[in-house]
Amino acid sequence: MSNSADSPQGPVRRSTLRPVRLLTAAVFALAGLIFVTSFNTAKGTDLRTDDSLLRLSDLIKQRSEKNGDLEESTSAVRGDVDALAQRDDGSTEAEDAKLAALEKAAGTEPLKGSALTVTLDDAPPDARAAPGYPEPQANDLVIHQQDLQAVVNTLWQGGAKGIRVMDQRLISTSAVRCVGNTLILQGRVYSPPYKITAVGDQDVLKKALADSPAIQNYQLYVEAYGLGWKVDENETVTLPGYSGTVDLHYAKPVG
Repeated sequence: MSNSADSPQGPVRRSTLRPVRLLTAAVFALAGLIFVTSFNTAKGTDLRTDDSLLRLSDLIKQRSEKNGDLEESTSAVRGDVDALAQRDDGSTEAEDAKLAALEKAAGTEPLKGSALTVTLDDAPPDARAAPGYPEPQANDLVIHQQDLQAVVNTLWQGGAKGIRVMDQRLISTSAVRCVGNTLILQGRVYSPPYKITAVGDQDVLKKALADSPAIQNYQLYVEAYGLGWKVDENETVTLPGYSGTVDLHYAKPVG
């Protein structure tokens, strides 16, 4: 107490107030800079509610529709090219037959025959666990990428001559991928239920599905939580030929 009484108070009070004033001015200056920057970035729009700022799901949907239109255009052009090539390509009958066999194997030509259609679907919104099973987590109630891949791979192993997922024909470079609860296939986006149709021997295909460990595991979730599973026999189905691009894209080393 004696030290503070002996010291003059005026200079001490002034020296402590000056940094506070400088700090306050700096805060207001920074706030003004942030406001101006935000305004310039938004270009006068409402960052929180402006309808022009599309959600990612909307962007994916738009790109999917655009890819669908491009696919139809590509298919039409390819048909014209094939027609022109067949007028007089200078090939022999044996070469034409070999080419036709290759096109059939590649999946670029329509395929007709008896088939199985497997339908996978998410569980109902109010799904509850069957007696003896734990209550489901969110991931237990939706179709996952590995479920679709399991069905496709099993049907190939069962001797399928051709497979269609939704409305698209699969070829050797097709990749079945899921993002969230949607399927992205060859640039198109689909929501459940998912339909997978395979042309081939129905009895052999059904046996392959029944014997698959991955499908057996999926069936546990069908029983426990009500995931969708349905297998239909089709007397005659025509799978469309693949009409998308066949260009391969691959990584290249840098340097």
